Amino acid sequence: MSESPSQRPSPQAGEAPTRPAPEPAHAQEATRGRGGNGAILEVEDIHTYYGAIHALKGITIEVREGEIVTLIGANGAGKSTTLRSINGLNHPRKGAIRFQGQDITNDAPHKIVAMGVSQSPEGRKLFSRMTVLENLEMGTFQLKDRSTFKDDLERVYTLFPRLAERKTQKAGTLSGGEQQMVAMGRALMAHPKLLMLDEPSMGLAPIFVERIFEIVVEINQQGTPILLVEQNALMALDVASRGYVMETGHIALTDDANALARNEQVQKAYLGMD
Repeated sequence: MSESPSQRPSPQAGEAPTRPAPEPAHAQEATRGRGGNGAILEVEDIHTYYGAIHALKGITIEVREGEIVTLIGANGAGKSTTLRSINGLNHPRKGAIRFQGQDITNDAPHKIVAMGVSQSPEGRKLFSRMTVLENLEMGTFQLKDRSTFKDDLERVYTLFPRLAERKTQKAGTLSGGEQQMVAMGRALMAHPKLLMLDEPSMGLAPIFVERIFEIVVEINQQGTPILLVEQNALMALDVASRGYVMETGHIALTDDANALARNEQVQKAYLGMD
């Protein structure tokens, strides 16, 4: 595994932060319930198949407390399949996945969600005929204790003020950017200990893309580790602590996000630089 990323320069006065804040105090406690190196998620040498198709060929990644970790790569590289392996939708045939030190390799999706892994899926997957509020309420389905529902809803509305304005509107009538806000808000309503975001900027207007990534940083600064799958490599590396470059089912590169952004191979292949 790569070493912890070096600290990045602090923003100048009046300048908006572009990097995750230092770990919250609760994340610096003893690592009971974590991996030995403080990782909340450990994916070790997993091999996942679709029938006879060998989609993931020995993927090893980790996410530590306080981090935004990004997976970048071309279409078909295996990014979304990695998330599906973690959330229990496609169990790997080989390898291990541990969350808070507990093996979840073969656990059912609902059990993994109940443990605190929440995902905003590619394509958003909203209930289009339900209202914004009803979609957000679906995020609490697995929660046994809903006593904080109002506070959780207020948190989502603070992050996404537009959703408060449209809480009674049918989700299917929202713009693409607004629908992405609902999908992320729904995931947050589940009290995630790890938030997985699958292509949050896909199909969005540039103004929404910028705002979505600002909110990703804000969510992380509030104490939630994030595993981010994103084709917009420039934006992903700008907000991430570390990154992994995927190619045809395996990890081709891994490094600090700043180092990856400076890597000539990454620049040519994913950042559109000659």
